[in-house]
Amino acid sequence: MTGREHFLFWQLAYFFMNECDYRLMRINKNHTEMWFENSQNHSARIIRLVLSNMAWSNRFHRDQQQAAEQGERLRKHLFTRKLNIVNLYITEYPPVGELLHDQETNGKTKVSTLFMTREDLDVSTSKLAGFIGKKPDVRLIDNYQEANVLLLAQAVLNKASQQEKADQQFFSASSPLFTYILIMIQVLMFIFLELHGGSTNPETLIHYGAKFSPLIIQGEWWRLITPIFLHIGVLHLLMNTLALYYLGTAVERIFGRVRFIWIYLFSGFMGTLFSFVLNQNLAAGASGAIFGCFGALLYVGFAFPQLFFRTIGKNVLFLIGLNLIFGFIVPGIDYHGHIGGLVGGFFAAGLVHLPNNKKVKNQITFMIILGLLTSFMLYYGYHVIY
Repeated sequence: MTGREHFLFWQLAYFFMNECDYRLMRINKNHTEMWFENSQNHSARIIRLVLSNMAWSNRFHRDQQQAAEQGERLRKHLFTRKLNIVNLYITEYPPVGELLHDQETNGKTKVSTLFMTREDLDVSTSKLAGFIGKKPDVRLIDNYQEANVLLLAQAVLNKASQQEKADQQFFSASSPLFTYILIMIQVLMFIFLELHGGSTNPETLIHYGAKFSPLIIQGEWWRLITPIFLHIGVLHLLMNTLALYYLGTAVERIFGRVRFIWIYLFSGFMGTLFSFVLNQNLAAGASGAIFGCFGALLYVGFAFPQLFFRTIGKNVLFLIGLNLIFGFIVPGIDYHGHIGGLVGGFFAAGLVHLPNNKKVKNQITFMIILGLLTSFMLYYGYHVIY
C-alpha cells in the first residue's frame, strides 16, 4: 500500500463528512477502516471505507461476509427495516479471482461493494456518485505531500470530535432544577396525606384532590391537575419518584427548564383527563406526567431520528413497551392515564420543540392537534360519558 492510497482514503473521508453530511460512526485503531452514517440517504445510509490490499478474492469474500454480518447487527440496532451499505475499498490492485460485488443478509441488509484503484478512479467515483448523489472530486497523485495527508486526517478527526460534542450539548441544554422541586413537592404531599388520614384512605385522597369523577362533573375541574402530586402508598411514591428522577432530569436537560415544566404538567393533565374519560375509579399519581417524559423523548426520535437511534432510542422504546405491558397486565394500574400522558407528552414537546431549533409550521400543527384532542376529550367526558 502506497502513500497515494492513504491520501485518497482521507480525501474520501473528508468528502463524506463535509460535503455529504455523513457522520463518523467508528474507526479502527490503525485508521484503515471507517464506518459513516447518513440516515437521509436511503440508498447508502452506511458507507464502510477500507484501506487495504487483498491479493486474493477468498480473503475479500471473508471480509465482505463479515461486513454484511456487522451491517445486519447495525440494522437491528438502528431499528430500520432495510439497510443499504456501500462497502468501498481503497486498494492499489483489486484481488485476484472471482469477485462478488453485492451481498444480502436475510434480504434486509444489502452490501454493495466498490473498488477504487489508480486505474479506474474515474469509473469508480462515478459509480459511487450513483449511491450518494454526488461525485467526489478526489485524485490519486504521485507528488502528494505527507503533510497534506496528516492535515486531512486531522480535519476528519476534528469534525468527528465536533459532532460528538454537539451530541453532548444536545443532551445537556440545561441543568435539572424543576425535577428536584417536583420530587420534593410529591414527597411533602405524601407526608401531609399520611399525617391527615393516610395516603391509602379514599376519603383523605378525595378531600385533598385525587381524581374523583363525580366531583369533576360537579365543577371541580382542578382535580384534573392536583392528582399529579398525590400518591397512594409508599411503594407508589417510591416507584414514581425514582422514575421522575431519571426521566425528568433527562427531559429537563434536553428541553430546558421552562419547556420541561410545561411538558410535565400538561402530560399529567392529559393523563388525568384520559383516566377521567375512560376509567371511573378513584386515581392519583404522577404516572401520567412521567409517561409524558417518555412521550417527550419519543418526540426527540421524531424530530431527530438519526441522533435518537444512535444514542437513547433503543432503551427508550424498550422501557416504554415494558411499562405499557406492565400497566395492561397488572390489576389496579390506571393504564388509561399512562397512555394519555404519553400522548400528551409527545404533542406538548412538539408544540414547544427544542431549544435553538425553530420549526414554526410543525409547532402550529401540534397546537391544532392538541387543541382538538383536548377539546374532544373534555366534551366526551362531560357530555357523553357522564
